[in-house]
Amino acid sequence: MTGAGQGIGRELARQFAAAGAIPIVADLDVDNAERVRAEILAAGGRASAAEVDIADAASVDRLVKSIIDEHGRLDVLINNAAIFATLDKRKFEHIPLDEWDRVMRVNITGPFLCARAVAPVMRAAKWGRIINISSDAVTKGVMNYMHYVASKSAMIGMTNAMARELGDDGINVNCIRPGAVSTEVERAVNPTLELRQTQLTQQCIKRSMLPTDLVGIMMFLSTPASNFITGQTIACDGGYTHSS
Repeated sequence: MTGAGQGIGRELARQFAAAGAIPIVADLDVDNAERVRAEILAAGGRASAAEVDIADAASVDRLVKSIIDEHGRLDVLINNAAIFATLDKRKFEHIPLDEWDRVMRVNITGPFLCARAVAPVMRAAKWGRIINISSDAVTKGVMNYMHYVASKSAMIGMTNAMARELGDDGINVNCIRPGAVSTEVERAVNPTLELRQTQLTQQCIKRSMLPTDLVGIMMFLSTPASNFITGQTIACDGGYTHSS
């Protein structure tokens, strides 16, 4: 799982390990990845930590090769890494082109490169799961983050096309569309209690979404229990998409 050194990825890695999986904690910041691995080992689980720049094809290919060399298999890819919290709010005409390109490179080209690298391994095994992460920002057209919204919209389209291409090989591809998850990322974007409360008023379930709220659906989509589910984008947002 990418971007697993903090936030959602960290919690997914910890919970998957607790369930008996061996997560590969992959992150651009290898120190963060090693800390998450240490947490898992201290809890009695197993995990590997790895440095990866998902925007760099050679880095992704090296990671996948190292996983196969060490473990002999790769069953599930969770495309979690993305750029968001470090972005400044800007009207779209003021987004610098290099920032637009960087967001697209990480948020959509990166998941493409990761899927491209794991597909031959999963095809050979005739089984695999690719889970992409989009955002509820795409349903509301959230203002002042057009590059992020566009990249997460593209993730949904990529999921649909990839599911078509990989279905005959026993590989299911799905997408999760979370709302504002209460991590260090969400708190950076909505730094005040007032802003976070505004977010809650737009949900059916009036509490902050936590990384643990994504664990159940992620585990389900990672197992044979989801054998006949592919090409789907599933909202996990406390009913945010039902608000007007």
